[in-house]
Amino acid sequence: MSIAAQEPGAASRARPFPANWPARLGWMALAAYTVYAASLFQLTWERFVVGLDNGAKFIGRMLPPLLDKWALLARGLSESLEIAIISTVIGVAIAMPIGLFAARNMMPPWVTWPARGLIALCRSFHPVIVAILFVKAVGFGALAGIMALIVASIGFIAKLFAEAIEEISLKQIEAVRATGAGFANVLIMGVQPQVLARFIGFSTYQLDSNLRNSTMVGIVGGGGIGATLFTAFQRFDYDFVLTILICIIAMIMVGEVLSGWVRRTFQ
Repeated sequence: MSIAAQEPGAASRARPFPANWPARLGWMALAAYTVYAASLFQLTWERFVVGLDNGAKFIGRMLPPLLDKWALLARGLSESLEIAIISTVIGVAIAMPIGLFAARNMMPPWVTWPARGLIALCRSFHPVIVAILFVKAVGFGALAGIMALIVASIGFIAKLFAEAIEEISLKQIEAVRATGAGFANVLIMGVQPQVLARFIGFSTYQLDSNLRNSTMVGIVGGGGIGATLFTAFQRFDYDFVLTILICIIAMIMVGEVLSGWVRRTFQ
């Protein structure tokens, strides 16, 4: 008998990283399903090559950008900015108490479960789908877009705010409670200092997100620059479409810079 065979644990030392067959089978199943799904959608190289040719022709029709409709462009951009700001302010204001009610370390279960159910409901649908519902309810215009983005803001901010509260240190909460402070004072002196910086970051990110989504909800009738973009597509004004896209990119970049400055200033 060899020395390696006589030593206890020699077989395990020979293979320090044993094969994880459940993981391998899972990856193989995922790869097989990917190939199967691609065959259903007819994803072929020929279609890709034809698409590149059509895309080149489409870009050629977009150049050069049209610069003669500044009044219409400015109206759409300003409306998108107003939709984003209004929906963020109202959505954050509503999300704050909902997020507090959903925090399991601050509230009893009979309060947290309904609050978490409301958050899940607000997060269940894309803002475009919600915008379509509100367009049917209140008609075309900025009001539908604002209401849709308020719902999206509640779902995002309330969830993150609840998680931020659940991650705070309870020692500071207990110290404030030991002084005989009431619930409101506990929130102000114990919770607020620990979550304020993160909450500002969440809010600025949501403003940036609503600025992007305001262009999307407009395509389905929610007002803003998205409505102007959709109208330009319908009229085959592709040169004006390019102008709108450039302005949207510029607006998003400016919003990103401003949100980054706010986070650095208050954190």
